[in-house]
Amino acid sequence: MALTFVLDPPLTLHLREQIVDLWTEATNAGGAVGFVAPVTRDDVRPVAEAAFADVVDGPDRLLIGMDGDRLAAMLFVVDNRFELKAHWRVLKRVMVLPGSQGRGYGAALMRQAAAVGRGLGLDGLQVTLRDGHGLEGFYAKAGYRVIGRVPGALRVAPGDDRDEVFMWLDLR
Repeated sequence: MALTFVLDPPLTLHLREQIVDLWTEATNAGGAVGFVAPVTRDDVRPVAEAAFADVVDGPDRLLIGMDGDRLAAMLFVVDNRFELKAHWRVLKRVMVLPGSQGRGYGAALMRQAAAVGRGLGLDGLQVTLRDGHGLEGFYAKAGYRVIGRVPGALRVAPGDDRDEVFMWLDLR
């Protein structure tokens, strides 16, 4: 089944719970989405609620991909909150439901994010990733290129520092 994408869906209690569930599942499956496993829904909820507030109150946007009535993919399109960077955005919390990988949902989500960026008149999109997950190749297939790396910027555990990798998609 193909995903149905929705930009800025109403953040109902049901959708908020689905997002917290997805975020928790993605983290616990090894996803690099702002936490280190293991996490509980209670760990994720405050961070999710802050992200929801930035969508509801602006200026951030939420893109979701639904597989029927189940949330299968999502990301936040985050404003830089700085006038000199108003022409581009950062994609954060790029997630696909564990167990759904391999169905093309991630690629479809990234294509839709690019379409959203173009629709907003943006010049580019940035995504930041935690090295060690093999994601550079995934994003490269979506047209992104590495533009920078901060060695050891992310400490996921004592003695386990990972590079923070910055990737860019030119929309011009």
